[in-house]
Amino acid sequence: MTTGVEIEDVSVRFGDFVAVRDACVQIPEGTFFSFLGPSGCGKTTLLRAVSGFVEPSAGVIRIGGRNMAGIGPNKRPTAMVFQNLALFPLMKVWENIAFALEVRGVGRAARRKRADELLDLIALPGQGDKMCDELSGGQRQRVAIARALAAEPEVLLLDEPLSALDRNLREHMRAELRAIQRRVGITFIYITHDQGEALTMSDQVAVMRRGVIEQIADGNALYDEPESAFVASFVGQNNVFRGIVRELDAGYATVATDIGPLCARRCGGRAEQLRIGDQALVFVRPESLRFASADDQRNNFPARVAGIEFEGHFWRVFLDVAHSEERVVMTRVNALGAGAGESSAAQPAAGPGEVTLSFPAHRAAALPDGPLAGD
Repeated sequence: MTTGVEIEDVSVRFGDFVAVRDACVQIPEGTFFSFLGPSGCGKTTLLRAVSGFVEPSAGVIRIGGRNMAGIGPNKRPTAMVFQNLALFPLMKVWENIAFALEVRGVGRAARRKRADELLDLIALPGQGDKMCDELSGGQRQRVAIARALAAEPEVLLLDEPLSALDRNLREHMRAELRAIQRRVGITFIYITHDQGEALTMSDQVAVMRRGVIEQIADGNALYDEPESAFVASFVGQNNVFRGIVRELDAGYATVATDIGPLCARRCGGRAEQLRIGDQALVFVRPESLRFASADDQRNNFPARVAGIEFEGHFWRVFLDVAHSEERVVMTRVNALGAGAGESSAAQPAAGPGEVTLSFPAHRAAALPDGPLAGD
């Protein structure tokens, strides 16, 4: 597949501060690509470097194979959707959408025709004569996207455009954005700190920490095969156990922790560098934990139920374990009581009490010790 955007060894410095360090990314043409990370990690700076609003201190950015060095934002084949949308309040919806065409000198009739075509594309037919303040938040969001698309960019850049929306509308707009991207077929580069947005919409995601790209992968790989402690702790929820590597065998590591030996997969990447005696972290997702049965011969440890939260489709069980200041979290699907063929052990305990937890080794990740998302 043709590479739409190439970011090659790009660094961005502001005085002594390094906002982005040695970023290398290849974004295939026609894909939905996201940069994900906490505030201040450099993702917006990198987007601004692609758009031309920031000049890289080092490295090269290419769009469609063309080096963008020295080419300003108005000359690049990109369009930006800003966080605050920046719609013109005194213009009608269709005039907002067609503004870039007006700047180019396109006639009124042609501008209106193109605006109506884009209103159909974003599922707002017949709304062109309204003012922007007559639209809902989600509708204004779609108008901002249509305005960017009117310029016929090769790449659409979106800087946390859903952050101001309420939760339900934000989830609805995820599906809308993905559907629009598939219809127009151009490259979308999306910036977010919300992992749900990144995982549900993107073909690939780059996770960033302090200006450095930690991992690039699709959502499944980021969740199931994290390559660093930061990615494992930032993407989704994880229980973390610290210890020393005592044994390595066929892609697995046994780590001696305060609650006993725990066996987990080495996920590749940095995990393959684990050696006996190394400091390591074992990550176990809440959904991978279970109440131990007689068949569980390893990865067992005692815990005490500290509390239970009912969230409709699942239960969240909080447990205290020895030598740990952090509570362990386990989730259980709400099965409406133990059904045929399902033991009562699959249901959350009714209240505080001693239990034994377990998890399959292949459902946990062993990684070298390193900074976590909360650090």
